[in-house]
Amino acid sequence: MTQSGTGWPRGRTYWILGTLVLLAGGVLFGLILQNVWLGVLLAAVVSLGWLLAFESSRGRNVGVNDPDNGVEL
Repeated sequence: MTQSGTGWPRGRTYWILGTLVLLAGGVLFGLILQNVWLGVLLAAVVSLGWLLAFESSRGRNVGVNDPDNGVEL
Protein backbone atom coordinates (compact mmCIF):
# COMPACT_ATOMS: atom_id res chain seq x y z
CA MET A 1 0.00 0.00 0.00
CA THR A 2 1.39 3.37 -0.98
CA GLN A 3 1.73 5.80 1.90
CA SER A 4 1.78 9.58 1.61
CA GLY A 5 4.18 9.93 4.55
CA THR A 6 1.50 10.79 7.10
CA GLY A 7 0.30 7.25 7.72
CA TRP A 8 -2.84 8.02 5.71
CA PRO A 9 -2.97 6.05 2.40
CA ARG A 10 -2.87 8.23 -0.69
CA GLY A 11 -6.26 8.62 -2.34
CA ARG A 12 -8.26 7.63 0.73
CA THR A 13 -9.52 11.21 1.14
CA TYR A 14 -11.07 11.18 -2.34
CA TRP A 15 -12.76 7.86 -1.63
CA ILE A 16 -14.22 9.17 1.64
CA LEU A 17 -15.45 12.37 -0.02
CA GLY A 18 -17.02 10.35 -2.83
CA THR A 19 -18.68 8.07 -0.30
CA LEU A 20 -20.12 11.04 1.59
CA VAL A 21 -21.47 12.51 -1.65
CA LEU A 22 -23.03 9.15 -2.55
CA LEU A 23 -24.58 8.88 0.91
CA ALA A 24 -26.03 12.39 0.69
CA GLY A 25 -27.35 11.60 -2.79
CA GLY A 26 -28.91 8.41 -1.46
CA VAL A 27 -30.64 10.27 1.36
CA LEU A 28 -31.91 12.86 -1.12
CA PHE A 29 -33.12 10.08 -3.43
CA GLY A 30 -34.79 8.41 -0.45
CA LEU A 31 -36.52 11.66 0.51
CA ILE A 32 -37.88 11.95 -3.02
CA LEU A 33 -39.22 8.38 -2.77
CA GLN A 34 -40.39 9.07 0.81
CA ASN A 35 -38.24 6.22 2.14
CA VAL A 36 -34.91 7.43 3.53
CA TRP A 37 -33.78 3.93 4.52
CA LEU A 38 -34.13 2.72 0.94
CA GLY A 39 -31.98 5.65 -0.19
CA VAL A 40 -29.35 4.88 2.45
CA LEU A 41 -29.32 1.21 1.43
CA LEU A 42 -28.92 2.09 -2.25
CA ALA A 43 -26.16 4.55 -1.39
CA ALA A 44 -24.35 1.87 0.65
CA VAL A 45 -24.50 -0.58 -2.26
CA VAL A 46 -23.27 2.03 -4.75
CA SER A 47 -20.55 3.06 -2.28
CA LEU A 48 -19.33 -0.53 -2.10
CA GLY A 49 -19.08 -0.59 -5.89
CA TRP A 50 -17.30 2.77 -5.72
CA LEU A 51 -14.77 1.28 -3.27
CA LEU A 52 -14.14 -1.76 -5.48
CA ALA A 53 -13.68 0.35 -8.61
CA PHE A 54 -11.53 2.94 -6.83
CA GLU A 55 -9.18 0.39 -5.27
CA SER A 56 -9.01 -1.56 -8.52
CA SER A 57 -7.99 1.54 -10.45
CA ARG A 58 -5.31 2.30 -7.86
CA GLY A 59 -3.85 -1.19 -8.31
CA ARG A 60 -2.52 -0.24 -11.75
CA ASN A 61 -2.98 -3.85 -12.82
CA VAL A 62 -5.46 -3.73 -15.66
CA GLY A 63 -6.48 -6.97 -17.28
CA VAL A 64 -9.05 -9.67 -16.92
CA ASN A 65 -6.73 -12.67 -16.98
CA ASP A 66 -3.86 -12.00 -14.61
CA PRO A 67 -2.24 -15.30 -13.56
CA ASP A 68 -0.89 -13.83 -10.32
CA ASN A 69 -4.00 -12.06 -9.01
CA GLY A 70 -6.86 -13.78 -10.83
CA VAL A 71 -9.77 -11.94 -12.38
CA GLU A 72 -9.88 -8.24 -11.49
CA LEU A 73 -12.46 -5.50 -11.82
